[in-house]
Amino acid sequence: MEVRAFTEELLKALAGVAEVERVALQAEGPVISGRAYLPGEAFLSFYYNEGTGTMAFALIRGQSRMWGIDCDAVRGWHLHPLEAPECHVEIPPLSVSDVIQRLAEVLAEVE
Repeated sequence: MEVRAFTEELLKALAGVAEVERVALQAEGPVISGRAYLPGEAFLSFYYNEGTGTMAFALIRGQSRMWGIDCDAVRGWHLHPLEAPECHVEIPPLSVSDVIQRLAEVLAEVE
């Protein structure tokens, strides 16, 4: 997936999450990273590297990851569940929109 396609899908999906207050992103060549800010001290950190195919999404509150979904060359697609964010649970591949949908479900759980 090209950086542009990742960015378009990400922004469209985040626009559908009511809790997202604003999005800040930075693109540098084949890499995009940024944050989607949520109420309080929470934000979704996101990262994508077109060259390696690495994707990382982490829901952060304060200084700690609460939840996340990543895809990398070492572990493939995996979930950092809400109840144990330090764990790596193998999952099937997801689209960017699917990841953001899961984020919305997690936000509904923690409210």
